[in-house]
Amino acid sequence: MIRLHAHGDLKAAAPVAPTLDQSRYLTQVMRLKAGDDLLVFNGRDGEWRCTVAEVLKKGVILRAEEQVRPQTFGPDLELIVAVVKKARVETIVEKAAELGARRVRLVLTKRTNADRIRLDRLDAIAEEAAEQTGRMDVPVVDDPIKLDALLDGWETGRRLMFCDETGGAPAVSSLRDAGEGPWSILIGPEGGFSPEEGERLRSLPFTTAVSLGPRILRADTAAIAAMTLWQAAVGDWER
Repeated sequence: MIRLHAHGDLKAAAPVAPTLDQSRYLTQVMRLKAGDDLLVFNGRDGEWRCTVAEVLKKGVILRAEEQVRPQTFGPDLELIVAVVKKARVETIVEKAAELGARRVRLVLTKRTNADRIRLDRLDAIAEEAAEQTGRMDVPVVDDPIKLDALLDGWETGRRLMFCDETGGAPAVSSLRDAGEGPWSILIGPEGGFSPEEGERLRSLPFTTAVSLGPRILRADTAAIAAMTLWQAAVGDWER
Protein backbone atom coordinates (compact mmCIF):
# COMPACT_ATOMS: atom_id res chain seq x y z
CA MET A 1 0.00 0.00 0.00
CA ILE A 2 1.17 3.56 -0.71
CA ARG A 3 2.79 5.32 2.26
CA LEU A 4 2.84 9.10 2.61
CA HIS A 5 4.55 11.40 5.08
CA ALA A 6 2.28 14.22 6.25
CA HIS A 7 2.97 17.19 8.53
CA GLY A 8 -0.47 17.65 10.06
CA ASP A 9 -1.89 15.83 13.08
CA LEU A 10 -3.37 12.37 12.62
CA LYS A 11 -6.46 11.36 14.60
CA ALA A 12 -9.71 9.56 13.88
CA ALA A 13 -11.89 11.25 11.24
CA ALA A 14 -9.45 14.17 10.92
CA PRO A 15 -8.85 15.67 7.46
CA VAL A 16 -5.31 15.36 6.11
CA ALA A 17 -4.10 17.74 3.40
CA PRO A 18 -1.09 16.51 1.39
CA THR A 19 1.11 19.05 -0.36
CA LEU A 20 0.39 19.90 -3.97
CA ASP A 21 3.29 17.73 -5.14
CA GLN A 22 2.06 14.84 -3.01
CA SER A 23 -1.47 15.28 -4.37
CA ARG A 24 -0.18 15.13 -7.93
CA TYR A 25 1.76 11.99 -7.09
CA LEU A 26 -1.31 10.31 -5.60
CA THR A 27 -3.70 11.17 -8.43
CA GLN A 28 -1.51 11.44 -11.53
CA VAL A 29 1.18 8.85 -10.83
CA MET A 30 -0.54 6.34 -8.56
CA ARG A 31 -4.03 7.00 -10.03
CA LEU A 32 -5.81 7.05 -6.69
CA LYS A 33 -9.44 8.14 -6.63
CA ALA A 34 -12.05 8.89 -4.01
CA GLY A 35 -12.51 5.96 -1.65
CA ASP A 36 -9.02 4.50 -2.15
CA ASP A 37 -6.85 3.77 0.90
CA LEU A 38 -3.24 4.60 1.72
CA LEU A 39 -1.00 4.74 4.80
CA VAL A 40 0.03 8.07 6.31
CA PHE A 41 2.53 8.87 9.07
CA ASN A 42 3.86 12.12 10.56
CA GLY A 43 6.57 11.03 12.98
CA ARG A 44 4.38 11.74 16.02
CA ASP A 45 1.02 9.98 15.87
CA GLY A 46 1.92 6.58 14.47
CA GLU A 47 0.81 5.23 11.11
CA TRP A 48 -2.79 5.60 9.98
CA ARG A 49 -4.93 4.12 7.27
CA CYS A 50 -6.43 7.04 5.41
CA THR A 51 -9.02 7.28 2.68
CA VAL A 52 -9.06 9.66 -0.26
CA ALA A 53 -12.07 11.80 0.71
CA GLU A 54 -12.00 14.36 -2.10
CA VAL A 55 -10.06 14.91 -5.30
CA LEU A 56 -10.03 18.64 -6.03
CA LYS A 57 -8.67 20.62 -8.96
CA LYS A 58 -5.71 21.65 -6.84
CA GLY A 59 -5.02 19.01 -4.28
CA VAL A 60 -6.45 16.05 -2.44
CA ILE A 61 -8.16 15.76 0.92
CA LEU A 62 -7.61 12.58 2.91
CA ARG A 63 -9.52 11.36 5.96
CA ALA A 64 -7.80 9.48 8.78
CA GLU A 65 -9.69 6.25 9.47
CA GLU A 66 -7.72 4.16 11.99
CA GLN A 67 -4.27 3.84 13.49
CA VAL A 68 -2.56 0.70 12.23
CA ARG A 69 0.77 1.11 14.06
CA PRO A 70 1.68 3.14 17.15
CA GLN A 71 4.56 5.59 16.97
CA THR A 72 7.99 4.01 17.36
CA PHE A 73 11.55 5.20 16.83
CA GLY A 74 14.75 3.42 15.94
CA PRO A 75 18.06 3.81 17.77
CA ASP A 76 19.32 7.32 18.52
CA LEU A 77 21.87 7.41 15.72
CA GLU A 78 23.22 10.43 13.88
CA LEU A 79 25.28 10.29 10.73
CA ILE A 80 27.78 13.13 10.49
CA VAL A 81 29.46 13.45 7.12
CA ALA A 82 31.84 15.95 5.58
CA VAL A 83 30.25 17.68 2.60
CA VAL A 84 31.25 16.05 -0.67
CA LYS A 85 29.91 16.32 -4.23
CA LYS A 86 26.16 16.84 -4.58
CA ALA A 87 25.32 13.43 -6.03
CA ARG A 88 27.24 11.63 -3.31
CA VAL A 89 25.64 13.70 -0.54
CA GLU A 90 22.22 12.81 -1.95
CA THR A 91 23.13 9.11 -1.91
CA ILE A 92 24.38 9.40 1.66
CA VAL A 93 21.16 11.04 2.85
CA GLU A 94 19.01 8.45 1.08
CA LYS A 95 20.93 5.50 2.55
CA ALA A 96 21.10 7.09 6.00
CA ALA A 97 17.30 7.26 5.99
CA GLU A 98 17.03 3.67 4.80
CA LEU A 99 19.49 2.45 7.43
CA GLY A 100 17.72 4.13 10.34
CA ALA A 101 19.58 7.37 11.11
CA ARG A 102 17.47 9.89 13.02
CA ARG A 103 19.54 12.80 11.82
CA VAL A 104 22.12 13.66 9.17
CA ARG A 105 24.57 16.41 10.05
CA LEU A 106 26.78 17.94 7.38
CA VAL A 107 30.19 19.29 8.39
CA LEU A 108 32.87 21.41 6.78
CA THR A 109 36.45 20.27 7.29
CA LYS A 110 39.78 21.69 6.21
CA ARG A 111 39.78 19.45 3.15
CA THR A 112 36.13 19.89 2.21
CA ASN A 113 35.72 20.55 -1.50
CA ALA A 114 32.10 20.27 -2.53
CA ASP A 115 29.14 21.58 -4.47
CA ARG A 116 26.48 23.89 -3.09
CA ILE A 117 24.03 22.02 -0.86
CA ARG A 118 20.26 22.29 -1.31
CA LEU A 119 18.63 21.38 1.97
CA ASP A 120 15.14 21.24 0.43
CA ARG A 121 16.33 18.62 -2.05
CA LEU A 122 17.96 16.55 0.72
CA ASP A 123 14.82 16.80 2.89
CA ALA A 124 12.73 15.47 -0.01
CA ILE A 125 15.13 12.57 -0.51
CA ALA A 126 15.00 11.68 3.18
CA GLU A 127 11.21 11.85 3.17
CA GLU A 128 10.85 9.58 0.14
CA ALA A 129 13.28 7.04 1.61
CA ALA A 130 11.35 7.00 4.88
CA GLU A 131 8.08 6.42 3.01
CA GLN A 132 9.54 3.49 1.09
CA THR A 133 11.29 1.75 3.98
CA GLY A 134 8.37 1.64 6.40
CA ARG A 135 10.03 3.68 9.14
CA MET A 136 7.78 5.87 11.27
CA ASP A 137 9.75 9.12 11.13
CA VAL A 138 11.85 11.15 8.71
CA PRO A 139 15.46 11.99 9.56
CA VAL A 140 16.37 15.66 9.96
CA VAL A 141 19.08 17.03 7.65
CA ASP A 142 21.05 19.93 9.12
CA ASP A 143 22.76 22.87 7.46
CA PRO A 144 26.55 22.42 7.15
CA ILE A 145 28.59 23.48 10.17
CA LYS A 146 32.35 23.63 10.73
CA LEU A 147 33.75 20.50 12.35
CA ASP A 148 35.40 22.45 15.19
CA ALA A 149 32.09 24.16 16.03
CA LEU A 150 30.30 20.80 16.02
CA LEU A 151 32.83 19.30 18.45
CA ASP A 152 32.84 22.42 20.65
CA GLY A 153 29.08 22.07 21.18
CA TRP A 154 28.99 18.29 21.54
CA GLU A 155 25.98 16.84 23.34
CA THR A 156 26.80 15.43 26.78
CA GLY A 157 26.40 11.67 26.89
CA ARG A 158 26.50 11.12 23.12
CA ARG A 159 29.29 8.89 21.82
CA LEU A 160 31.07 9.40 18.52
CA MET A 161 32.28 6.61 16.27
CA PHE A 162 35.13 8.14 14.29
CA CYS A 163 36.02 6.22 11.11
CA ASP A 164 39.81 6.44 11.11
CA GLU A 165 41.41 5.77 7.73
CA THR A 166 44.98 6.13 9.03
CA GLY A 167 45.11 2.52 10.24
CA GLY A 168 45.59 0.85 13.60
CA ALA A 169 42.04 1.35 14.87
CA PRO A 170 39.95 -1.67 15.91
CA ALA A 171 37.13 -2.98 13.74
CA VAL A 172 33.56 -1.78 14.21
CA SER A 173 32.74 -5.15 15.79
CA SER A 174 34.64 -3.92 18.86
CA LEU A 175 31.57 -1.75 19.60
CA ARG A 176 29.41 -4.81 20.23
CA ASP A 177 29.73 -4.49 24.01
CA ALA A 178 29.51 -0.70 24.05
CA GLY A 179 25.81 -0.71 24.88
CA GLU A 180 22.88 1.37 23.78
CA GLY A 181 22.49 5.12 23.99
CA PRO A 182 22.96 8.14 21.75
CA TRP A 183 25.58 7.55 19.07
CA SER A 184 26.98 9.48 16.14
CA ILE A 185 29.06 8.21 13.22
CA LEU A 186 31.54 10.60 11.62
CA ILE A 187 32.69 10.18 8.02
CA GLY A 188 35.45 12.44 6.71
CA PRO A 189 35.99 14.10 3.32
CA GLU A 190 37.40 12.38 0.25
CA GLY A 191 40.89 13.58 1.12
CA GLY A 192 40.63 12.47 4.72
CA PHE A 193 40.85 14.56 7.87
CA SER A 194 43.80 16.89 8.31
CA PRO A 195 46.44 15.79 10.85
CA GLU A 196 45.17 18.43 13.28
CA GLU A 197 41.55 17.26 12.93
CA GLY A 198 42.54 13.62 13.36
CA GLU A 199 44.60 14.43 16.45
CA ARG A 200 41.73 16.34 18.04
CA LEU A 201 39.21 13.60 17.28
CA ARG A 202 41.42 10.91 18.81
CA SER A 203 41.94 13.01 21.95
CA LEU A 204 38.26 13.51 22.78
CA PRO A 205 36.86 11.40 25.65
CA PHE A 206 33.59 10.62 23.85
CA THR A 207 35.21 9.42 20.61
CA THR A 208 35.95 5.83 19.58
CA ALA A 209 38.15 5.36 16.51
CA VAL A 210 37.25 2.36 14.34
CA SER A 211 38.47 0.91 11.06
CA LEU A 212 36.34 0.13 8.02
CA GLY A 213 38.87 -2.33 6.66
CA PRO A 214 42.00 -2.32 4.52
CA ARG A 215 40.58 -0.50 1.50
CA ILE A 216 40.17 3.24 0.98
CA LEU A 217 36.46 3.97 0.59
CA ARG A 218 34.68 6.91 -0.95
CA ALA A 219 32.58 8.94 1.46
CA ASP A 220 29.23 7.51 0.36
CA THR A 221 30.53 3.92 0.50
CA ALA A 222 32.12 4.57 3.89
CA ALA A 223 28.87 5.99 5.27
CA ILE A 224 26.86 2.97 4.14
CA ALA A 225 29.48 0.52 5.42
CA ALA A 226 29.83 2.25 8.78
CA MET A 227 26.09 2.45 9.40
CA THR A 228 25.59 -1.17 8.36
CA LEU A 229 28.32 -2.43 10.68
CA TRP A 230 27.13 -0.20 13.54
CA GLN A 231 23.56 -1.49 13.16
CA ALA A 232 24.84 -5.07 13.26
CA ALA A 233 27.00 -4.43 16.34
CA VAL A 234 24.98 -1.93 18.39
CA GLY A 235 21.71 -1.10 16.62
CA ASP A 236 18.25 -2.59 16.39
CA TRP A 237 18.67 -5.16 13.62
CA GLU A 238 18.43 -8.16 15.96
CA ARG A 239 15.33 -6.97 17.84
